[in-house]
Amino acid sequence: MIKEEVGNRLKESRKAAGFTQRQVAEKLNMLQPSYARYESGVLELDYEKLIFLCNLFNVSSDYLLGLSEY
Repeated sequence: MIKEEVGNRLKESRKAAGFTQRQVAEKLNMLQPSYARYESGVLELDYEKLIFLCNLFNVSSDYLLGLSEY
């Protein structure tokens, strides 16, 4: 359940920031299918990717992890 929530928030944040999955994957130096696994909840983010994505999407880690609504 937690991975799904993180995935949903990743997807919402990515779209709000105007990025495609491919663009984000390139910034993370990975292929798009690999990044898609984070959004689908198959893979968990490590803290380095979490911090990078928070900065990229301009959101807090609490938001991405489902601990706050902002």
